[in-house]
Amino acid sequence: MRLVEILNLAQVPSILIMGAMYVAYVLIGGVVFWKLEGNLGREDVSAILARKQQVLKTYECLNSDGIDAVIQTLRARYGNISPKTTAGQIFCVFFAVIGIPLNMVVLNRVGKYMLVIERNICSFLQGKTRHPRCTRFFIHLISYLTGIVLFFVVPMIMFQGQEGWTYAQAIYYCFITLSTIGFGDYVADSNPDQYYPDWYSFLMASWIFFGLAWLALVINHSIDILERLNGAFTGWWHRRHDMKDKELEGDRPESENPDCAESDNTQVEQVEAEPVKQPPPE
Repeated sequence: MRLVEILNLAQVPSILIMGAMYVAYVLIGGVVFWKLEGNLGREDVSAILARKQQVLKTYECLNSDGIDAVIQTLRARYGNISPKTTAGQIFCVFFAVIGIPLNMVVLNRVGKYMLVIERNICSFLQGKTRHPRCTRFFIHLISYLTGIVLFFVVPMIMFQGQEGWTYAQAIYYCFITLSTIGFGDYVADSNPDQYYPDWYSFLMASWIFFGLAWLALVINHSIDILERLNGAFTGWWHRRHDMKDKELEGDRPESENPDCAESDNTQVEQVEAEPVKQPPPE
């Protein structure tokens, strides 16, 4: 029996299977990169520390805190971690070729799953109320506000406390990160002068993943709304033209009405075609 049939018999949701494949793929990639780039990273750190001591000896006017401040200012941004070895760079190409589509599929699936949950809740509550349209509107509004609170407001407060940023900088970082713009002018979990708890990196990874999935939900929801508006507008446009055509046909006089003219011509032709009856001979 195949693995897919076994999972179908066990009634395992497809989203869990895809999530397990996604996590396994990420873990395998992390292990491979660690094996290929781990020693080189440690050598880079040792070289940086040796270079720092050399600069302190050469320029006695500088101190360790001053050099750390300069390094903090000139620190590389999102691209500070990249493969340096040839094997790591080649593996990165093949890993990204498979990983980018897999990431898009998983995020899209999670977003659609969230949308299905929202629709089920909306359908359930619509059957309990007398105002289904208002219920549907408030359910959509609550889902949007919940996502804004979970993926923007709460992370903004967390980044303000952990990174020492202002609220404006924190909300700016949240939007730039979740929108995948990624300027890199603000980077979380990378300040050597800050103490980060063990759960901080895991929480950030979860926030980015589910935040991107929520954005996929918003995109799918927006597409659904635009399609409904387009259908409603198209139907209204056709109904309007039909009403105008009927009004024009109603206002047209009978002599100008082609249907009436055709019927009159047909009657004339029938009269002309009928033979004239001759009176019987006496």
